[in-house]
Amino acid sequence: METVHFKGIPCHTYGTVPAAGSKAPEFNLTAADLSTVSSDDFKGKTIVLNIFPSLDTDVCARSVRRFNEMAGNLDNTAVVCVSEDLPFAMSRFCTIEGLENVIPASAFRSPMFGEKYGVMLVDGPLAGLLTRAVIIIGSDGTVKYRDLVNEITDEPDYEAAINVLTGKF
Repeated sequence: METVHFKGIPCHTYGTVPAAGSKAPEFNLTAADLSTVSSDDFKGKTIVLNIFPSLDTDVCARSVRRFNEMAGNLDNTAVVCVSEDLPFAMSRFCTIEGLENVIPASAFRSPMFGEKYGVMLVDGPLAGLLTRAVIIIGSDGTVKYRDLVNEITDEPDYEAAINVLTGKF
């Protein structure tokens, strides 16, 4: 169990976020067309999992925009934006915003994602949603970086993530 905060209120997750150096759990999420977005789709690529509660909040929307901007300059890297939002809503947001460098992926049919990655909130005001985290999975399938954001209303550490992706850590 991990502890994070929502506006100062302690909240807990199911399980723990995988440690750097560990094998990343496989995942199956849902794309806008209801097809499966799977970890197998990205074999040999670096995967950035931008995980957040909902695109209906300013902070979550900003993180997707920021990762879209960052991803445009990264080779052999897939940025997968994950929330419990319906895939149609995620797709609509990306279309309206003109975001083409990220892959929206809903966990609404994949409760095991939140459990395996230790990001499913089990109590507090956002119970049932995913907490905010960034997990970078290397092309070898191991976790290279994990940022479980302590205060859900804060943005992730973009600079640290980009430093890992560009080898400047």
